[in-house]
Amino acid sequence: MDFTPLIARQRTYFRSGATLPQEFRRAQLRRLLDLLEAHEDDLLAALHRDLRKSPQEAYASEMGVVLSEIRYALRHLAAWMKPARRPAPLLVWPARGSIRPEPYGLALIIGPWNYPLQLLLAPLVGSIAAGNCAILKPSEFAPHTAAVIGEIIGTAFSEEFIAVVQGEQATAEALLQQRFDTIFFTGSTTTGRAIMTAAARHLTPVTLELGGKCPCIVTADAPLATTARRIVWGKFMNAGQTCVAPDHVLVDQRIAGAFLAAAKQALREFYGADPQQSPDYGRIINRRHFDRLTRYLGDGKVICGGRHDAGDLYLEPTILTGVPWSAAVMRDEIFGPILPVLEFSNLDDVLSKLRERPTPLALYLFGTDRAVQDRVLAGSRSGGVCINDTVTHILGKKLPFGGLGESGMGAYHGRASFDCFTHRRSVLRRSLALDPPFRYPPPRVALKGLKRILRYLGAG
Repeated sequence: MDFTPLIARQRTYFRSGATLPQEFRRAQLRRLLDLLEAHEDDLLAALHRDLRKSPQEAYASEMGVVLSEIRYALRHLAAWMKPARRPAPLLVWPARGSIRPEPYGLALIIGPWNYPLQLLLAPLVGSIAAGNCAILKPSEFAPHTAAVIGEIIGTAFSEEFIAVVQGEQATAEALLQQRFDTIFFTGSTTTGRAIMTAAARHLTPVTLELGGKCPCIVTADAPLATTARRIVWGKFMNAGQTCVAPDHVLVDQRIAGAFLAAAKQALREFYGADPQQSPDYGRIINRRHFDRLTRYLGDGKVICGGRHDAGDLYLEPTILTGVPWSAAVMRDEIFGPILPVLEFSNLDDVLSKLRERPTPLALYLFGTDRAVQDRVLAGSRSGGVCINDTVTHILGKKLPFGGLGESGMGAYHGRASFDCFTHRRSVLRRSLALDPPFRYPPPRVALKGLKRILRYLGAG
C-alpha cells in the first residue's frame, strides 16, 4: 500500500491553485449536496445494513446533519473567506494589518463506524469550504456505508481533489506514514494517541474527536418524566453507540426510585415490550463489541433489560444499579446500550469524583436551580455541556463541537469546521514612505526614553 503517488497528485493539484477560488469551492459543495440527495435511498439502506438504523434515525442523525452543514457553508462561505482587517501597531505607522484564511493543503479525514456517514462527510464539508484537497478513510466496520460513499465520491470528484481509500487498520497505518498538512480523526482515545504520534513525525496539526465517559447528573428538583425521556433518548439511540451519549447517570438518592420508574416507562414508550422487534432500535456493530458489552452486565444489578442475542447482535436496552465506581463498566467507555445509575447524597462529592477522572466529551445536568447549574459548571471540566437535555448541544452551527484532554482537541461544526481546516495567516503591509531612524543602531534614545516611547505606542 504505497500512497505516495496519490499524495503527490493531490499536492500538485493543490499547488496549482485550483481549489482556491470561491466559485470552485461552492461548486464542489453543491455537487456533494446533489450527490447525497440523489443517493439518499442507497445511503439509508447501507446504514440499515451496517447498524440497523431506521430511515428516520439515519436521516436525522446522519444525512440531515451533513446536508445542513453543506447548506450553512454555502450561505456563509463568502464571509468566512474574506480577509479580516486588523489594526497595525503605531510603531510601524503607516501600515495595515489583516488575517487571511488560507487552506492547509492536504487533509486526511479518518471516520468511525458508529455514524459512518455523518462523521466522515461533515468534516469533509469544512475541508472543501476551506479549499483543501482530502483523502477520506471510512471505517471498515461499516462496510456497506463505506462502499456507497466510495462509489459516489469516486464517480463525482477527481482523485486529485478528493479520494476515498478503503481498507482495514493496515491501510490507515500506511496512510499515516505519509505527510499530510492536517489530520482529522474521530474515534477512540487509544487510537487518537496513535494518530497524534504518527502526526508528530511530520509536525502535522491534528483535530481529534474522541470520546470518554459522559456523566449525567440529575438533581432532586428535576422534572422526572421529561428528564427520563431525554436521557433514555440520548443514551439508547444507535443502540448506545454515540460518543456523546450519557455514559452513566448520577441521581440524587431522594428521587432515585422515581427516576428509575420513569426511565423504564420511557423505554417501554420508545421501543415497546420487546425492543428486538422494534424498527427503531439498532444493533451492535460486530461480535467483538457485543462480547465486550455483555461482560458488563455482571457489574451491577440488572433492573431493566439485559436480554441479548449474539446471532442478531442484539443487546436489550439495559439499566444497572448497585454499580461500584471501581467496576469495569465505570472505568471503560461503555459505548453501548447499558446505563449504570448511581445514587448520590452530596453534589460536591460527585464533582470531586468527576474531577479525578479523564475529561469527558460531554457533561449533562438536569435540574432547575440556576445556582446549582453554575456550581456544576464551575466545578467540572468537559468538552461541552448540555443542561436539561442530552446530545442536542452538538447540533448548533454556532456552538463548536469538540473535546478536551482525553476526549479530544480542536472543534468543528458551522464556522468552526471552516476554521478547523484553515490557517489564519497574519499579513502586515507597511508603507515605504517613512523610515524613522530611531529603531536602527546605534541607539539614538536612552533606555529610559525608549521605555516611555514603547509604553506610549503600546508595543512594550
